[in-house]
Amino acid sequence: MRHLLHTLLAALLAAALAGCAKHEPAAEAVRPVQLAQVALGATPAIAGFAGEVRPRYETDLAFRIGGKLIARGVDIGARVKKGQVLARLDPADVALQSEAAKAAVAATEAEYTFAKAEYERYQNLYAQKFVSGSALDQKQNALSANRAKHEQAKAQLAVAQNQSAYATLVAPEDGVITAVVAEAGQVVAAGQTVMKLAREAEREVAISVPENRIDELTRAKEIGVALWANPQKIYPARVREISPAVDPVTRTFAVRVAILAPDPSLQWGMTATVGLAGEGAANTALLPLTSLYRQDDKPAVWVYDPKTHKVALRTVTVGQYREDGVVVTAGLAGGEWVVTAGVHKLQPGQTVRPYEGGTRAAPPLPPSSGAAAPAAGS
Repeated sequence: MRHLLHTLLAALLAAALAGCAKHEPAAEAVRPVQLAQVALGATPAIAGFAGEVRPRYETDLAFRIGGKLIARGVDIGARVKKGQVLARLDPADVALQSEAAKAAVAATEAEYTFAKAEYERYQNLYAQKFVSGSALDQKQNALSANRAKHEQAKAQLAVAQNQSAYATLVAPEDGVITAVVAEAGQVVAAGQTVMKLAREAEREVAISVPENRIDELTRAKEIGVALWANPQKIYPARVREISPAVDPVTRTFAVRVAILAPDPSLQWGMTATVGLAGEGAANTALLPLTSLYRQDDKPAVWVYDPKTHKVALRTVTVGQYREDGVVVTAGLAGGEWVVTAGVHKLQPGQTVRPYEGGTRAAPPLPPSSGAAAPAAGS
């Protein structure tokens, strides 16, 4: 029993001494980071405006006479050819008007023929001194009046015949029907829009530009259009028209951007983005969005020092947020290295090493460390 008691006391004493011993702290792991080198002025400035694809020429089609619409041969989206029949009015009224005009021409022609014969007879009688000059003048006036009435009747007949043709609405040129606003059975007035026709040859994007950014259009070196449905494809474009007056409600200028090489995938009504590429400022740099860090609610980035292999947090000025990154206008110098991934896991003065698997160029690696480094992105 005494031997067992001594053994137990010795074990407790050894445990106490072991708890009081000082442990050496584990070596801090060198975290791998992905880096990007700052290139001032290397990226052109880009301004984007959202708009809608529209045809350059869109015509309101209407009948030149009023009447009841009895047939409509096309629907929205139909492609039509020049001269193709689109709609018809009830031809009964215009046909009756044409017949009445023909009868009027026949009546005036008979009166004109009679007046001409009378004048010729009075000419013979006047030559034989059987009638006075005054009587001959009366017959000449009657002849002139009947001639004018006959010409007027023929002109009215031509108008009536034209109106008979106006009862049929035909396509003035090749294009696509973009709107239909009248149906069969509806009574329409002369000039009332029945449908709209747009040319397929030319497409453009309608955008609204604020008055304080209208100068960017003239300074742009290149202009491109990308559909929201297919943002990978960029269509070259140019500014065709800028409204000379600002919209009184939105305070923006209406701008039309012509697409130089359209294809069938550009459907009217689709949403598109117009990008204006200009010369980049000499003190601006484009960085990935993942490189931004917030310090006291201000944007900042981690700057890597290739000599000490440490990172330092630096406040920067952001000029523009874009889909391809963020434009930094102040706070960085050309050639510096910035951390672009894992910025929320770093501490000021922390030793890091460039991630060898990154696609961007990286500075030389720091001297090898005895401690194992964690996996990238940990």
